[in-house]
Amino acid sequence: MNWDIVQGKWKQLKGAAQDKWGDLTDDEFDKVEGNRERLAGKLQEKYGWSKDEAEKQIDDFARDSERY
Repeated sequence: MNWDIVQGKWKQLKGAAQDKWGDLTDDEFDKVEGNRERLAGKLQEKYGWSKDEAEKQIDDFARDSERY
């Protein structure tokens, strides 16, 4: 799924994102607001991932979100 679509459906997809990245708080997801760069930064911060790993995780999430 294109990230623009994910961003537009963020309120609906937030629960799936919380299931995938449970270390992020509800407040952090609210602040991300579907913004890919903010999400990547939060994932790097919480999980200690490289930028490339965070981007891969986000791509996987976007692809998996097509079923929602």
